Amino acid sequence: MSLTKGKILEVSNVNVMIKKQRQELTIATDVSFAVGSGEALGIVGESGCGKSITALSIMGLLPNNVYVSKGSIRLKETDLVALKRNDYRKMRGKEIAMIFQEPMTSLNPVYSIGFQIVELLREHTQLSKKAAKTKAIDMLKLVGIPRPEEVINEYPHQLSGGMRQRVMIAMGLACDPSLLIADEPTTALDVTIQAQILELLKDIQKRYDMGILLISHDLGVIAEVCDRVLVMYAGQVVEEASVQSLFENPKHPYTRGLIASTPKIGESKKRLHTIEGSVPQLADMPNGCRFAVRCNKVMERCLGESPPLFEKADHTKCRCWLYEHQ
Repeated sequence: MSLTKGKILEVSNVNVMIKKQRQELTIATDVSFAVGSGEALGIVGESGCGKSITALSIMGLLPNNVYVSKGSIRLKETDLVALKRNDYRKMRGKEIAMIFQEPMTSLNPVYSIGFQIVELLREHTQLSKKAAKTKAIDMLKLVGIPRPEEVINEYPHQLSGGMRQRVMIAMGLACDPSLLIADEPTTALDVTIQAQILELLKDIQKRYDMGILLISHDLGVIAEVCDRVLVMYAGQVVEEASVQSLFENPKHPYTRGLIASTPKIGESKKRLHTIEGSVPQLADMPNGCRFAVRCNKVMERCLGESPPLFEKADHTKCRCWLYEHQ
């Protein structure tokens, strides 16, 4: 299968399994999406819905007891699922890079910032040590770090959370990857720094014309950066739409619940809307629609029959029996 024209990443019908004691359980089911050059795709949903495990599948960083059991993941013309570990290491950081939620656990505390960026550049490029150091300083400047010539010699614990996250972005961009994955990149930051990081991601996307896959539970973050949105629930894609379409006309009852649960500036409510219940456990997935027991639009059919992902005339997709004939 060749990659669709204009797409950097194509994920097709992917299942992710976990071996737990003597059981094998499905974490993500039939996940499909694509990211184009210069496009930002957001994946949103509650904790445990399969967002991060999807990202780790793409990066080849799944734990030893977790594996892709079905489907394909293609980056340009490379089938990542079939890739050997050593070949994956060569691509990771060069063709595809990832910014993690907490930079303090991603940066090595015993090495300077400069050492870590230079090591990455020397691993994936032909640059000399001197040229790699010069590029490392340029990357720190690019992401808005003041006094980069000094910061390059400092250690992660000497920087604030916002500065550490900027260092992670600089490392992610250092080798000019085609795809940048950002997994909750602003969660641990205060609101002011969060806005700066999101603005930086938007600027970088325009400047480099790269694909961005942004994972978040925060719809505000998704609305700020992304062109399209994928809503996941209990390991499945339940809706896919452009940002504008999703916020103006959400289709899936779960998406509507998420948007209604988000506080809005200037709106006064005694209580925020909540979605009753919780995401089903892996070992206890319902036979029908996985959202049925929490849904205010539930029908008898929903309890016994799992809906497919219906594609509508406006190019949106929705996994709900309400849209079978609409």
